[in-house]
This record gives sequence, structure tokens and C-alpha cells, in this order.
Amino acid sequence: MFGMVRPCGHRLGKRFRDQWMAHLCGLCLALRGDHGQFARLVTNYDGLLISVLTEAQAPRPDDWRRTAGPCPLRGMRTASVARGEGARLAAAVSLVLASAKVRDHVADGDGLLARRPVAAAARRVAAGWGRAGARGGTAVGFDTGILVDAVDRQLGIEALAGPGTPLLTVTEPTETATAAAFAHTAVLAGRPGNAGPLAEAGRYFGRLAHLLDAVEDRAADAASGAWNPLAATGTPVAEARRLADDALRGIRLALRDAEFADGGLAHLLLVHELGRSVDRAFGTAPSCSAHAAHGPGPEAPPEKRGLLAGCGMFALLCCSCRMCCAEEYEGPWSRRKREGCCQNCDCDCPCDGCDGCDGCDGCDCCCPCDGC
Repeated sequence: MFGMVRPCGHRLGKRFRDQWMAHLCGLCLALRGDHGQFARLVTNYDGLLISVLTEAQAPRPDDWRRTAGPCPLRGMRTASVARGEGARLAAAVSLVLASAKVRDHVADGDGLLARRPVAAAARRVAAGWGRAGARGGTAVGFDTGILVDAVDRQLGIEALAGPGTPLLTVTEPTETATAAAFAHTAVLAGRPGNAGPLAEAGRYFGRLAHLLDAVEDRAADAASGAWNPLAATGTPVAEARRLADDALRGIRLALRDAEFADGGLAHLLLVHELGRSVDRAFGTAPSCSAHAAHGPGPEAPPEKRGLLAGCGMFALLCCSCRMCCAEEYEGPWSRRKREGCCQNCDCDCPCDGCDGCDGCDGCDCCCPCDGC
């Protein structure tokens, strides 16, 4: 499971932690239900934001949750999970973007994908995911062609980018794609007036996704010779941080202009946790006492796994429950250290288990324990 927004269980509190897990499991099960078991590989933390935003805007129907059966990722426990069009839209968007990512890896000849038989198999998987995502999008009234067009334009923009190219020129296709997905949640929720503000929030979220990925990968990309937007455009890290902080402010202001039935979790994820994601990427997050004993010091960037090797490791982590229950595990593709989603914590929160910030309007922040 990958993505920018990886919330800490201490800060979420029980109510929001249960809601967050319901959306995560809901996305996973929507992928399985609509597109088959293999599609669950594209489950990701950021994709579930689509489901969160849809639910946050709409009054809760009687069937807004369902009880899912035992799952290895939940330690073989049942759970109440999100259902409905928000989860299906999240699944469709995740599939289309995963398809594009696989095609990009094939085009670059990364790892095993440099071999023709493997590349051919990966292209078939990508094509299947792309078709499945298009069907899923059509079922909820969303044209995934917007996402495909953005991905295709991204490749052309990167090919032409060089020193002096504005970084925002490179991030524009990602901004456009996420803006469209965020805006469609307003349509699904029956709040068309929210489409504009949420499109703006999505545009800034897409910008952050691109920026943080570039910042986190710059050392590994430099070592491997891979293309990186910061290096290609000659953008200093300080300028990238300024753009990231500006995007955070833009998301906060856009959310204030939208109307929510219950925006607590959306606010917590897109205001508080997203800010912490920026701090993590730029190395300005406070250190976690649980990891302090390991001591400081520079570390060489881990060598990434190829696409298929990463998929194999993902399946192993799922079947062994490590991704959910382990205190720490190695990311299947990035090989970065991750914390299990039931253990995830990067804070010493003094009020573990509180109900958390309830979607306050003016942040920084009304909650005395900074959004826990």
C-alpha cells in the first residue's frame, strides 16, 4: 500500500481510525468485487481519499457500511467497511493510474521489464487494468479518458523539459487528473456546488503528489540516472518546499469553500496529515521516539525492486499480515521502511484514543493536541 497520506493511529483516535480503515478496506473490496482479486494490488492510501470525500459530503444512508468477512490484512477479523459509488470511483481511478504507471515502467525498461516476455506480460496487465478502470469509471459517470490524456501528456512534457522549465509545467497533468477525480465526488454526493472547490483542492493535491515523489526519489534517481523533475528543471529543493507549502494552503482554503455533511476525517487527512507528509518528505518532521534509539546519520537510498518483484513481495506481505500488523516492514517496491497500518505512529500523542479534531474551520489548529 502506497501513497502520501499515511495517518498515525494515535492522532486519528478510535472514531477516525475506524472510519479510515473502513474506507481502506472498502477500496480494496471494491477492486476485488468489480475487477477481480489481482486488481487489489493497486490498493493505495491516497486513492481512498476519493471515497472519504464522497462520503463526507453526503448524508449517510442506511447501507453506508457493510460487514466484510475475515481478511489476512486485518488479522483474519471481520470489519465494517465503506460501500457505494465513492469506493467504486476510487477503485476506477486507482486502476487507471496504476495501468499508466506500469506502462511507464515498461517504456523505461526498468529491471526485469527490459526483457521482452516480461514486458509483454506487463503490457497485458496494464491494458487489462486500463479497461477495467474505464468500465468502473463509466459505471459511476466518470470519464477516465481525462486521466489517460493527462498521463499521455505527462510523457511528452517530461521529454521536452529541461533547465529553466517551470516545475509547475511538469506537474500540470497530475494536477488536472486529480482535480477531475476530486470534483466528481461532488457529483456522486449530490452537491454540485462543491465541484469547483474540490477541483481546486484536487489540483493542489496532484501538485503535492508530484512534488513529494520527486523530493523523496531525488537521491535514488541521481544514483540510477533516472529522470527526476527537480534535476531536469534545475529546481532547488527550497523552491519545491515553497510550492508544497503553497499547495497545502490552497487545499485548506478550498476545503473551507466546500460544504460537508461530516467533514471530520477529510479535514484531518487533507489538512493535518498531508502537512505531516510534506514534513516527512523534506526531512523536517519531528523524529519518532520509537525510532530515536536507532540514532541519526545518513543512509544510502535503498535499491528499488522491479515491478514484478515488487508485486511478489506485496503478495507475501499481504498473506503474512506484515503490512497490517508488523511494527515495521520493507516497502514492496521502494524498499523504504514502512510502519504497519495498525501500528503506524510518528508521534508521542498525550491523548491516545481521543475522538480527534472534528473538522474545525480555522486551523492551525483548534484541537489542543494538534489534530490527534
